[in-house]
Amino acid sequence: MIYFYLVLSVALIPFLNNFFEILRQSYSWWLVPLLIVGFFLGFVILHLLWFLLSFAFVSFKSDKEKGARYYRFVLKCTLPLIVSLARVKINLSGIPLDQVPTDRKMLFLCNHQHDFDPAIIWSAFPDNEIGFIGKKEIYKKMPIIGKIMHKLYGLPIDRENNREAAKTIIEAIRYLKADKASIAVFPEGYTSKNCELLPFRTGALKIALKTNVPIVVCVLNGTRKIPKRMIWRGCAVDFRVIDILYPEDYAGMNTNELGDKIHNLMETALTEIKTQ
Repeated sequence: MIYFYLVLSVALIPFLNNFFEILRQSYSWWLVPLLIVGFFLGFVILHLLWFLLSFAFVSFKSDKEKGARYYRFVLKCTLPLIVSLARVKINLSGIPLDQVPTDRKMLFLCNHQHDFDPAIIWSAFPDNEIGFIGKKEIYKKMPIIGKIMHKLYGLPIDRENNREAAKTIIEAIRYLKADKASIAVFPEGYTSKNCELLPFRTGALKIALKTNVPIVVCVLNGTRKIPKRMIWRGCAVDFRVIDILYPEDYAGMNTNELGDKIHNLMETALTEIKTQ
């Protein structure tokens, strides 16, 4: 999107020249680049305003299904722009993204290092209609993010209340069975402050065992650097699709066995990424 706006800004110059003869003036050498920058910034600002206004008036009580396609379109158009403006480079590895099915709903599992992690995953899988299970505090402390999650079939989870957490898991199972959205979970439950893989809270794996959907196992590294380096220095984030576990790959396993298998996959991949 950022390149589209840049090309559009350049294309506006010859168009305006038909009316104002911009290119024929003696001061064109500084006016033309100034106009290009001005047009570009204007397009970016208007886009971000459209994004914010689209979600600003969303109610947490609103029907998630109403307008879901529009809100996914808004996010799909805006995330690449935000990632580019923040100068975040996503280094992809592992299974090619085009080999991840988009014609079925799945469970996405990834390690968790920072609140930016969902943005990286959404950017990697823009066509998979993913809804995140996220801590309930997001909905109060970051209302815009909470509203985005709400309209994209996200679910808040109370990590300190097992009964309420179980209700969230049941709701996620219902979404998958109803083919409403794929579900993404950070099975560690909390962000890792030292970027090492934490033990899993395996209750989230019940989602897979109850729905028999493919599990896309991912790992990322580097998102904790984004707040300190974005825009001015930029930073790179490593994202790897490790494996896709189909129901026959985990048939007969319980949550602990499945959790151990996935934890080992993530730990191995994370170690490899850090040592590259």
